[in-house]
Amino acid sequence: MTLSRAETKALYDKISKVYDLLSEHTEGPVREAGLRMLAPAAGETVLEIGFGTGHALVWLAHAVGPSGMVHGIDLSDGMMAVAETLAGHAGVADRVELRTGDATDLPYPADSMDAVFMSFTLELFDTAEIPAVLAQCWRVLRAGGRIVVVAMSKEGAHGLVYEAYEWTHRHFPNFVDCRPILVSQVLAAAGFQVTEKRNLQIWVPMEVVRAEKTA
Repeated sequence: MTLSRAETKALYDKISKVYDLLSEHTEGPVREAGLRMLAPAAGETVLEIGFGTGHALVWLAHAVGPSGMVHGIDLSDGMMAVAETLAGHAGVADRVELRTGDATDLPYPADSMDAVFMSFTLELFDTAEIPAVLAQCWRVLRAGGRIVVVAMSKEGAHGLVYEAYEWTHRHFPNFVDCRPILVSQVLAAAGFQVTEKRNLQIWVPMEVVRAEKTA
């Protein structure tokens, strides 16, 4: 069970100014593992889907340098306001372009991105929508482009915390809005070639997966 777009937007608009207090301590290290796996280079054009408060955007902007560009799309206007402020304070606003929008219909040309990054985002989508999101990622990536997805995983140990988390998601999605998915499997099903994968653990199992557009 997932929230509607309007419900998701309202939730993240509401918590945008306190999101880091709620989640950065646990999400930050796993997100950074994904960014290192993506390994963006100077001059590249990179898209982050679901940029949240903007920490990955700033990291990416430093990595691609003045000759590169980082695009970001997020459903929440509140998150965009926070991320724009962070990018400005970090001195990288000139190489960061943000939009609000839906990842099932990305507003970017085909073959326009060297890399795509998602962290704690893909698992927010309904199971039936995940192939549409990944098809959009495939479309905007250049041949040989890469994607890294950091997401809660159905792989790994399923202890009491995991079971409690899934139960809470099923019954109170407005409180726990995402759920574990099979990350590497959905990427492979979308046509990507999985080239690297790490299984990590926070309060639930995590997958950090890198894959390439090979065709």
